[in-house]
Amino acid sequence: MSPKVSKVQQNGQVTIPVEIRRKWGLEPGDLVAFVEKEEGVLIRPYAEKKAREALDRIGKALKDKGITLEELIVDGREIRGQLLEEEYGIHVEDE
Repeated sequence: MSPKVSKVQQNGQVTIPVEIRRKWGLEPGDLVAFVEKEEGVLIRPYAEKKAREALDRIGKALKDKGITLEELIVDGREIRGQLLEEEYGIHVEDE
């Protein structure tokens, strides 16, 4: 893999080469993280974007199955209650 080179502009901006933007799905407005390493600086997509994309996929899957947010919240409460009782012997009264 040959290195891609970009020039640092006067105000500190650097253009990420198009091949890299496409490969990593970077679009205008996306955030990138700068991580200092011993050998230099690593620029990578900010994890928040991946989390948002994952949540969007989960939301779509739930919607496709006809599950509402309210149902998901209720089910989550029930499951947490079951886990508390099974793991810790704590009984939570239903609201």
